[in-house]
Amino acid sequence: MKHILVTNDDGFESKGLHELVEALRPLGRVTVVAPTVEKSACGHSLTLTRPLRFVEIEEDFFKLDDGTPTDCIFLALNKLFNENSKPDLIISGINKGSNMGEDITYSGTAAAAMEAVLQGIPAIAISQVCHGQCQNIDDFGYELAKDSVVKLAKRILEDGFPIGPRKFLNVNIPPISSEVCNGFMITRAGKRLYGNDAEVHKNPRGLEHYWIGLPRLDWEQTEGEITDFDAIDQGYVSITPVHLDMTSHIDIDALKQWL
Repeated sequence: MKHILVTNDDGFESKGLHELVEALRPLGRVTVVAPTVEKSACGHSLTLTRPLRFVEIEEDFFKLDDGTPTDCIFLALNKLFNENSKPDLIISGINKGSNMGEDITYSGTAAAAMEAVLQGIPAIAISQVCHGQCQNIDDFGYELAKDSVVKLAKRILEDGFPIGPRKFLNVNIPPISSEVCNGFMITRAGKRLYGNDAEVHKNPRGLEHYWIGLPRLDWEQTEGEITDFDAIDQGYVSITPVHLDMTSHIDIDALKQWL
């Protein structure tokens, strides 16, 4: 029987996580290790300054007390698996909100997939794009996301992972129903346009504190290449292959000459 390890960065009670688990069960055994609370935008962070504790919610379902998505994968592979019983696939999601362009570097969802492939296990990060504060997510639900991830997972489990080591698939689902989706599109990561929004508030003692704002989903148009933003805008499921080598290879010779 195939074995799939699942995590997320929205917390163990997230509807997207539970919808994902339900969709994957026909493919094999599903084990969940998820953060206790939301860990959005935590990046690829490990907890090194305090101990962490597994809390078993039910069979094959654990929360990691105050852990990050990276902690969840790292410790799950250490505690629940071993060299002779690794999971066949790791899936992170279904994230509530997009993870496109440079947001991949912030994303706890993507970070769990990064940790998976660092440990030599194929991985998918899947995110449900929505508008604004994601208040409309119930209008279209997770059906398209579930259908998409099952198709991809089944293909991987049957035929193998289509890309090389230390690479994962970053999947973004458009905020539409399955009936009007145009299918899958292979994309490159786009260039998101960022603001620098932060709201200042004062507590009853007059001390200032700040809330970092949610930027609009704007991106830079790129001629000749289809980005993840373009695919979502055109009603496609975006699949972006992501590798962990962040070296700017095209600049190495120029930098040698400069030095």
